[in-house]
Amino acid sequence: MYHVVAATTNPAKIKAITLAFTDVFGEENCRIEGVDVDSGISHQPLGSTETHTGARNRVMRARQVRPEANFWVGVEAGIEDSMTFAWMVIENPHLRGESRSASLVLPESILQGIKEGRELGDEMARLTGIQDIKRQGGAIGVFTDSKLTRTSVYYQALLLALVPFHNPIYSQPS
Repeated sequence: MYHVVAATTNPAKIKAITLAFTDVFGEENCRIEGVDVDSGISHQPLGSTETHTGARNRVMRARQVRPEANFWVGVEAGIEDSMTFAWMVIENPHLRGESRSASLVLPESILQGIKEGRELGDEMARLTGIQDIKRQGGAIGVFTDSKLTRTSVYYQALLLALVPFHNPIYSQPS
């Protein structure tokens, strides 16, 4: 059984990680554990580089907390230009897989709050009245009427980040 350490305690992210690993390796083959680790970046990452760094930092810190695990997974959401997105980083002791999620253009009313230093989740809560939205469907769920959610979008990107771990072409010599 694979011990998978999710570098988060966010239920929406853990659900996406659980779904992706279950689909790739089978439900009976994975045990997901969430750990609370710091990303080492700002609470509201801006730009692809900072967001990607946050996901990699989460993996590195999760590896320090649970070095005995088989996989470590970092998911970091950020904002670049006018869009929200997330980076996925998955490592095992020998390999790294990475992917970036789909992006959603945010309305100017949200972006103004971000420019003033507030986090996306706080802005969404202020405008919608939904508290702790980032631990649920997120901005994606609100703006798509729950046709997509943080979990569903992250799940897709996590499946892509897992490809090097199960596709034999990735292990062929060059």
